[in-house]
Amino acid sequence: MSATRSGRAEFTQAVTSPPREGQVARTRTSAGTFEFSRPNRFRFNYRKPFEQVIVADGTTLWLYDVDLNQVTARSQAQVLGSTPAALVAAAPDLRAVQAEFTLANAPERDGLQWVTATPKVRDGQLQLVRVGFRGNDLAVLEITDTFGQRSVLSFTGFEANPALASDAFQFKPPAKADVIRQ
Repeated sequence: MSATRSGRAEFTQAVTSPPREGQVARTRTSAGTFEFSRPNRFRFNYRKPFEQVIVADGTTLWLYDVDLNQVTARSQAQVLGSTPAALVAAAPDLRAVQAEFTLANAPERDGLQWVTATPKVRDGQLQLVRVGFRGNDLAVLEITDTFGQRSVLSFTGFEANPALASDAFQFKPPAKADVIRQ
């Protein structure tokens, strides 16, 4: 991934919450597209089951919930440090990733080569990230948080270093949307 300055893929995300006493684990599935340009720019367009857009423009992290017509804007520097998005898309190079995560090779599984990334800061919500590669292409991102919730993002059609639209990482809140700045 070090030679990958930008990327684009379709994704499916499955989020499984740990079972509560007397209940079974619940899984929610969503899908969309993902683009990034290093450093510090990415875009998730969720299409299913609810339309949502998450854009990091280098300064601000924008979250737009279409159904609620609500935009949340947060300082990107304050929220991205030890996140999976920073690991894959935001970090400019390996040193930047290693400043936030301890990286280790993991055994091959499901035909993929794996790397584990453990956050160096233990007071966050993230416990462990596993990144699966098919050759040089990003294939899977598995995230486990401190509450035991597991998110698996599976990427298909990954394109390394595509030409991306110049405005791909710009976000302008829609007219009449409620904008919350945090």
